[in-house]
Amino acid sequence: MFRNMATSLFKHDRIMTTDVKAKELSRWADKLITLAKRGDLHARRQVMSVLTEKTVVHKLFAEADERYGSLAGGYTRIVKAGHRHGDAALMSVLELVASKKVSTKKKSKKKE
Repeated sequence: MFRNMATSLFKHDRIMTTDVKAKELSRWADKLITLAKRGDLHARRQVMSVLTEKTVVHKLFAEADERYGSLAGGYTRIVKAGHRHGDAALMSVLELVASKKVSTKKKSKKKE
């Protein structure tokens, strides 16, 4: 179940699931991104053993260094989304965090 959820997370950049599953999947995703940042063949084979689609693995390895290169962890964000109507389970949105771009422009102050 987590293999399919992890594949969907990297394919669509966000998924909606229960809160407990989101917390556990966040751990899985952080480990897979750390392996993808390493970028060697052994790391690629380890990620291929978890994710079910080759295209998703290729996308993850292609984007990992430029998207998460400056981050040392915390690649995912969990946002609470309320309760599910059927059984009142707490739902959450798990999404991948984009790297923050540091702006070098200074704001100019106008004096009037």
